[in-house]
Amino acid sequence: MENEKPTVRWGVEQRLEFIEFRLFWEGGVNRADIIKMFGVSVPQASKDLTLYQDQAPGNVEYDKSGKRYIPSRSFEPKFLTRDPDAYLSRLRSLAEGLSKPTESWLGYCPDSDIALTPHREVDTAVLRSVLDAMRDKKSVEVLYQSMSRVRTDPVWRRMSPHAFGYDGFRWHARAYCHTDAKFKDFILPRILEARAPGPIGAHSKDDLRWHERIHVEVTPHPALTENQKKVVAKDYGMTGNKAVLSVRCSMLFYVLKRLGLLRDAEKEPTRAQHIVLLNKEAVQAALDRAELADAREVEQV
Repeated sequence: MENEKPTVRWGVEQRLEFIEFRLFWEGGVNRADIIKMFGVSVPQASKDLTLYQDQAPGNVEYDKSGKRYIPSRSFEPKFLTRDPDAYLSRLRSLAEGLSKPTESWLGYCPDSDIALTPHREVDTAVLRSVLDAMRDKKSVEVLYQSMSRVRTDPVWRRMSPHAFGYDGFRWHARAYCHTDAKFKDFILPRILEARAPGPIGAHSKDDLRWHERIHVEVTPHPALTENQKKVVAKDYGMTGNKAVLSVRCSMLFYVLKRLGLLRDAEKEPTRAQHIVLLNKEAVQAALDRAELADAREVEQV
């Protein structure tokens, strides 16, 4: 089967996966590619190519004019899956500056760009303190700048963090707030300092909205033409004109916001809003439960 990998040492398997990545996505690979990417010797690169041919017989042919190995017509992946996200995630990481060209596995880098958002500055010491508290199952006191109308200046408050969440723009710590006696989201860049580890206030298992999941069912906007609905269904990986997302209740607000589903999507113009909710009442009920339990002012904590 495609996702069944032969058993080899991890370091060797990584190089074999790289060989296959280049074969599949870039049409060929040679010894120099392996040497440049992993810093191995010429003999080792040759051994890796030979081992790949042993592990995946019939997958490659040698192109004498190009002096490289190319995929055969009967090529079948052995060390990676046919997943466009595996390629596009590397391209995205490179475009966002999160990885270096030498780390991306990409030999040919197509011109690309990312719709960037302003960089959110997270203090290193703060992140380490929050991580320590999570790992050790403790609480930590943080100097937090709220966006609340009541708390306009930074205030020291104790929290017991147990998870991280990313809303597509910024990271937050999911934590029990000792001041308000409930679980809330603390935006990491708004934590200015951290100090004084202490006893935990509540455990992860007590955060019911973090563990509860809701199925968010989406379908193409009813005002789209049939051909437009077909391409939207393909774009969102729908089956039977429906895609189902399993979402934590504590993350539901962020997911709906990103998808444009916090408002009445059916009343939005189709040029901007391509999907609508199928189970609107169930989703709204879950959102109400989450906001009631978490007092989601996100900070307005």
